[in-house]
Amino acid sequence: MSTTPDAQLERWQRFRKSRNTALASEHGWLTLTSFQWLENRPSPVDLVPGLWSTDGTGSAKGATAFLTAAAKDGLTLVETAEPVDGTISASLANEESLMWVQFGGEDGKQVVVELARRAHKYAIRTRDSRSPVFTGFDGVPTFDYDPGWVVQGRFEPYPEPVDVPIATANPLVDGMHRSVGEVVFRVPGIPHEIRLHAEEEKLGALNVTFHDETNGISTDEWRKVFIPRPRPDGSVVIDFNRAINYPSAFTPYGACPMPVKGNSIDVEVTAGEKLPAGSLG
Repeated sequence: MSTTPDAQLERWQRFRKSRNTALASEHGWLTLTSFQWLENRPSPVDLVPGLWSTDGTGSAKGATAFLTAAAKDGLTLVETAEPVDGTISASLANEESLMWVQFGGEDGKQVVVELARRAHKYAIRTRDSRSPVFTGFDGVPTFDYDPGWVVQGRFEPYPEPVDVPIATANPLVDGMHRSVGEVVFRVPGIPHEIRLHAEEEKLGALNVTFHDETNGISTDEWRKVFIPRPRPDGSVVIDFNRAINYPSAFTPYGACPMPVKGNSIDVEVTAGEKLPAGSLG
């Protein structure tokens, strides 16, 4: 029994190493340098060669994005490395993304341009492997591991999923939270039960996005925690030591979902990831 805390700590340390490695991936979230909506006529954009546009339908189906460039611009397709010389197009469903073209650097791959469709509109995000946020990254600061923040609770599923409108980190993009039920638990210092909306992840795991009293002080404005699949009796284990930031904590160019209204823990959750280095003014 005496080795259990050490084993928990070691598992958390492995989790942290994996998390930092994932964040530091090439052309990952730390490399974002812009988010730009496309216009309905061919127009230049910041940081990228060529003329960009959308057909402007704005409907759920049928919208298309276009890029016109010459071979001298140095743009190539990410998937095939074929040069862009003329006009190319792509169509995405809402919320889809495509790593579309690339350019720059000695290998022509320094900057990847992501085509994204959000709120039924097209945008591009540039991902630059020389972004200072990326090159200066040395891991996310965290609270020390605290076994007291491994909380027992239960999952109360809804008969059917419920779509709840939410805001996102981008004020021009509305979001939708597909709530499959509520995670119910207690924490020290609060006499009442906490109930938080949960989304379903792969293999029946849950994802909870939440506010708490550390937000804007030692942590970002909201965080999320993944919860392993509930047991047959509905019981769950919520390890807040594994609470992580959304990409919007690291970059102003994310459109990350905010918590459902009321998804708040009215105490300081001093576990998990803190504000990234340099975020506090």
